[in-house]
Amino acid sequence: MSEKLKAAILGGTGMVGQRFISLLADHPWFEVSVIAASPRSAGKTYEEAVGGRWKMDTPMPEKVKKLVVQNVSDVEKVASQVDFCFSAVDMSKDEIRAIEEEYARTETPVVSNNSAHRWTPDVPMIIPEVNPEHAEVIEFQKKRLGTERGFIAVKPNCSIQSYAPVLYCWREFEPKEVVVSTYQAISGAGKTFKDWPEMEGNVIPFISGEEEKSEKEPLKIYGHIENGVIVNATMPRITSQCIRIPVLNGHTATVFVNFGKKPESKDILIKRLVEYEGEPQRLGLPSAPKQFIQYFTEDNRPQIKLDVDYERGFGISIGRLREDSLFDYKFVGLSHNTVRGAAGGAVLCAELLKAKGYINRK
Repeated sequence: MSEKLKAAILGGTGMVGQRFISLLADHPWFEVSVIAASPRSAGKTYEEAVGGRWKMDTPMPEKVKKLVVQNVSDVEKVASQVDFCFSAVDMSKDEIRAIEEEYARTETPVVSNNSAHRWTPDVPMIIPEVNPEHAEVIEFQKKRLGTERGFIAVKPNCSIQSYAPVLYCWREFEPKEVVVSTYQAISGAGKTFKDWPEMEGNVIPFISGEEEKSEKEPLKIYGHIENGVIVNATMPRITSQCIRIPVLNGHTATVFVNFGKKPESKDILIKRLVEYEGEPQRLGLPSAPKQFIQYFTEDNRPQIKLDVDYERGFGISIGRLREDSLFDYKFVGLSHNTVRGAAGGAVLCAELLKAKGYINRK
């Protein structure tokens, strides 16, 4: 009998679901035991359900090809077969909130890639290197849900991954005003160029909902637990623009920042980045990048083609840090939007929650 924890992928046929499956193919702690999706996919083998829509650049893992896809709405049935779930369902926010809570109430932890529960006050939104202590709010959430082991945890939006951790590394200098523009890959919309040929050679200066997430989600991550809920930080103030660009994977951000306490030098800021070690590194979690943030001294880095897969896509790349004429400093960041920013961030979050005893065998 396998010692690995059994996981269900809710919404396993979409792009993020496929990324979950590829990342978990040889995972040392977790195995994909159930794939659940919409009724139109239920009853088919995973290979049949996905058909020609496999979007990963690695082959579909053999061990999932013959798994029969189950109906994600058969909550009791799916939950009875697994220890916990990853959620990447494609539904309305109200439907996602309802079904994730339904799974949690079956005493099945849910680690979600979806945005529906990011603003539920007792649901932790975790970047494992930044705010692992927010997992402590789970005990209050369980009381609300009436569960012993069932809960929901979420990871934040992909668009903030290349700058929110950086600002956290510089928290001693009190970032107070931030202007950020994100240049986002088409896989963030669940697309490839085959699906979305009109994006070739194109730029779209609007992504629905992204700017609000980019401005507000870091404040929950930087917040603290008080009276059983997460209270958002009030600083820094962030304004953003989010733009879709014709690349497959990789979100780039250009960031301008003013500090409450002016850093003594550029070198000290770089030192804080490259020497930063979070809980995943200290715990040696399986998916944790050995070095969370790398810094490039070359003026033409980071680049998506060269750097998006840094630390298997779990690391963050920063470059072009320099003083600015209007702000104190500016820099460019890059992160892999479907690894660190989506499925991989959720896998790392699940590893953290297992290591802390929140996810275990039923």
